[in-house]
Amino acid sequence: MARRAAYRKKRQNRFGMLLVSMVVIMLMVVVAIKSIELREKKARYAQKEQTLIEQIEAETKRSEEIDQYEKYTQTMKYIEDVAKDRLGLVYEGEIIFKDENN
Repeated sequence: MARRAAYRKKRQNRFGMLLVSMVVIMLMVVVAIKSIELREKKARYAQKEQTLIEQIEAETKRSEEIDQYEKYTQTMKYIEDVAKDRLGLVYEGEIIFKDENN
């Protein structure tokens, strides 16, 4: 009887170790898969961040150009250009040349 009990405990112990080993292996597989997914997600976010940084730089540049244009529209040079282009006004004594092809 003692031998049977010892054999049974030994067998149960092996079965328990096998179950624990399987659970640990399954956890390792799940952690590895999630790790790969997180790395891919991190790469996507890094790419998206770079795209957004480029958009911010472009919009900043555009904003600066708009500010410069706003300053230009408040100058006499702008007023003269608009008067010549849209209204056809010229200074007294100024000679205008027209292209014959147009």
